[in-house]
Amino acid sequence: MDGHIRGFRFLQGVPAEILYDNMKHVVVGRDEAGRPIFNAEFLHFANHSGFQPRLWPPYSPWTKGKTERPIDFLRERFWRGYPFSSLAKANSDVLAWLEETANRRVHGTHHRPVDERWREEIPHLGSLPFSDYDTSLKVFRKVYRDCQVSFDANRYVVPHRVVGQKVMLKVKGGLIRIYHDQDLLATYEEPRTKRNVVADPRFYEELKRDKQLLRRKYGRSKGKATRGLVNRSLWIDVHHRPLSEYEQYAQGGVAWNS
Repeated sequence: MDGHIRGFRFLQGVPAEILYDNMKHVVVGRDEAGRPIFNAEFLHFANHSGFQPRLWPPYSPWTKGKTERPIDFLRERFWRGYPFSSLAKANSDVLAWLEETANRRVHGTHHRPVDERWREEIPHLGSLPFSDYDTSLKVFRKVYRDCQVSFDANRYVVPHRVVGQKVMLKVKGGLIRIYHDQDLLATYEEPRTKRNVVADPRFYEELKRDKQLLRRKYGRSKGKATRGLVNRSLWIDVHHRPLSEYEQYAQGGVAWNS
């Protein structure tokens, strides 16, 4: 999906349809009638971007037309003998090669320069979406009582107010963003090793301040009925009286009081 986004930017628009083979990234199976079952995440991406995914029949390579030919052209004219040093430099070099060589060649089918034919297609492309689709990996985790969530053999600390609730982790590019509904709780870098506890010190400081506030508001110096707010118990302290004392009130021989 990130490759699609970069491709749309390069093409300066979105095509109405895109033809795919039966890769699992796009289609996860077929129903009893033979209709394709699209990958749900990819279908959301297609709807967001504004194109309709199409599939060619399985085991029918002739429907791909000339889609494989540019790969051979790229391999023989650019990649063979290329002194690779880094992905960033390779992306920069292939972009320069496209602009200076590949897109200026006269195409063998329509016998016109590729970039000239491309400029004619741009007005017929759909508009780019207002925002990029979020292509991060999305997983849900429950927050433990120690204010931590677990992912990929590491633990990450979140604010104590979401203890016991489910949060969503968005993972991409070495970063983990943790959300509760629409609220961004924390952003962490993924450790390179396992079994780490990654924490923002502010979260434990907030927990400490809240506990101190509860003690001052509902501590031992306050009424017994409020102490359950500190010790997390619903069993508040009440005064116990023997049943014989209540019997006197039932007989009407004692005046009611508090």
